[in-house]
Amino acid sequence: GQQGYREYWASWCPICLEGLAEINTLSAEDGGFRVLTIVAPGQKGEKSAEDFKTWFADVENTENIAVLFDTNGAYGAQAGVRGYPTSAYIGSDGVLVQQLPGHVDNETIKSKFESID
Repeated sequence: GQQGYREYWASWCPICLEGLAEINTLSAEDGGFRVLTIVAPGQKGEKSAEDFKTWFADVENTENIAVLFDTNGAYGAQAGVRGYPTSAYIGSDGVLVQQLPGHVDNETIKSKFESID
């Protein structure tokens, strides 16, 4: 399997928005791990899925970003996400290695994957 980086975020979260260009860059690189971002439409103040799609289409520096919809917020709730942004590091076996709240820069993310199998 392939290692994965997941970021839970929201369109109303300023720190998340500031980090989008960085996530866009990371998503375009082949770092040996897959980058996914997750939003929960209609949950915790997030826009509806349709409104989010319309809004996101106009956001600059996002062309490489994969966004998954956590439609009823169940995935984030199960993962114990309490705030945005939250970063999750998944090992090549598909098992969560670490999950941390707050913004992380690309260098930190890359070095984290160098230290896990």
